Amino acid sequence: MEKVEKATPVTRSRLTTSQLTKISALAVMAYVLMFLEFGLPFFPGFLKVDFSDLPALIGAFAMGPVAGILIQLVKNMIHFITKSWSGGVGELANFIVGVFYVVPAALIYHYKKDQKHALIGMLVGTVCMTVLGSTANYFVLIPMYSQFMPLEAIIEMGAVINPRIVDVKTLVLYGIAPFNFFKGMMIAGMTLVLYKRISPLLKK
Repeated sequence: MEKVEKATPVTRSRLTTSQLTKISALAVMAYVLMFLEFGLPFFPGFLKVDFSDLPALIGAFAMGPVAGILIQLVKNMIHFITKSWSGGVGELANFIVGVFYVVPAALIYHYKKDQKHALIGMLVGTVCMTVLGSTANYFVLIPMYSQFMPLEAIIEMGAVINPRIVDVKTLVLYGIAPFNFFKGMMIAGMTLVLYKRISPLLKK
C-alpha cells in the first residue's frame, strides 16, 4: 500500500460533492455485500461473515476516518429501512463494531500513509473491534437482542459449537471475540490486495 499523495481527508466541516458521491457509492456497495453472508462451522450459527466492512475500510483509508464512519452509517440505515428484522439492533451492532474497526485503522494510516502503518492500523483496528466490540456485546447488544430472541436460545446456539459456552460471558469470550478477530483479519487481507487497485478512483 503505497503512500497517498494528495487525497484530502473528509472532515466534519467540509464534504465536497465528489466525496459525498464516493461515500454514497461505497455505502451502497457495502449494503449489497451485507447480503453475501455465510456462516462458519466453528462459530455460532447467528454469527455470519460478510464483506461489508471492506468498502468502509477502503473509503476510510482513501478519504479519512469520517468517511469510514459515514459509509458504515449509511450502509446500516439502508439495511434498517429495507431488511431489518431486529428493530434496528442488528444494524446498531454492525455500525458500532464496524466503527471500532475502521476508525483506529484509518487514524493510524493517515498519520503516515505507507504499507507499514496500514498493517499496524488494521491490526489495531482488529484488536479494537475484538475488545470493544465484545464489551459492547456483553453490556448492550446481547441484552438488546434478547428482546427479539430468548437469551437461552442465543446461548444454546453457541453451546452447539463450543460446549464451554454456558452463559453470556462465555458466549462473548469463546464466540463473539474470536469471530470479530477472524473477520477483522480477513477484511485486512482483502484490503491489502484491493486497495492499490481501487484507491486511484477514489482520489480523482
